Amino acid sequence: MRPSFCATRMSELQQTLDALYATRSPQHLANDPLSFCHRYADPLDREVAAVIASAFAYGNVAIILRTLESIFAELGPSPRRYVESFDPQQGLRTFSSFKHRFNDGRDLCALLWALRSMIKLAGSVEAFFLRAYDSAAEDLTGALNGYSAAVLTIDYEPVFGTNQIPADSYFPFLFPAPAAGSACKRLCMFLRWVVRQNDGIDLGLWHAVSPAQLLIPVDTHISRICRYLGFTSRKAADWRMAREITAALRRLDPADPVKYDFSIAHLGISEGCDGKDGTYCLTCPIAGICPQLRANSGKIPV
Repeated sequence: MRPSFCATRMSELQQTLDALYATRSPQHLANDPLSFCHRYADPLDREVAAVIASAFAYGNVAIILRTLESIFAELGPSPRRYVESFDPQQGLRTFSSFKHRFNDGRDLCALLWALRSMIKLAGSVEAFFLRAYDSAAEDLTGALNGYSAAVLTIDYEPVFGTNQIPADSYFPFLFPAPAAGSACKRLCMFLRWVVRQNDGIDLGLWHAVSPAQLLIPVDTHISRICRYLGFTSRKAADWRMAREITAALRRLDPADPVKYDFSIAHLGISEGCDGKDGTYCLTCPIAGICPQLRANSGKIPV
């Protein structure tokens, strides 16, 4: 059941979230994997960087940033040129000690090979994605299903030594699909980065996909805070939750429903909101619309 709000509540939500959106800062960006894309001026480099940075954006943020630092140090001044000439055998040697939670050097090399293959087949990641895109669809559910399926059917024999992705590889984890129920957080985040307008945070690289079709990237911060705000009643951070939260946000901004994602997420990532510390609630910029302040009132020191 989709959330419903009265006009007064809608106005309060909009005003508070617009003010929150306006507080985004370079400090927040520096604490986000998106910051790696901003290192490059060329849109083609930014697109490749966005695929890589979003793919490994899971787990502790400090570890994510450290992982990405190690990858981009190897890619040099132009990630696009690096992947266009990527040699899997050399890559397997270069990244032999790479590890990011489930993913190892083989998975990273498979990702770089996927990028090389997408660019060779279609000219860009955007053009490859558009093969599954329906401009008339309500959202990107179908496009994401098609995109992930297409990426996973690329021939990875140059990386894995077999045309089948090995059962012990976690490479498919980098390309989940809504059809399996996944929230597809990292893919939705990637799409937000490249589709939304260049506003100093997001990149505005793709112009054929409508921002109105984006879905919010559901992570632990988004799922928790959006439950506080009444945007979802679901407990599982899955695709149904992503669609439910996005439907609520679409009522605030039909043309750009995920504009608030970065600022809401960084209440937890950068500002320290964990839902438990009542002291933080006192200075939280959304305290006026968040019932968690009342729930935590007994935990606030006097």
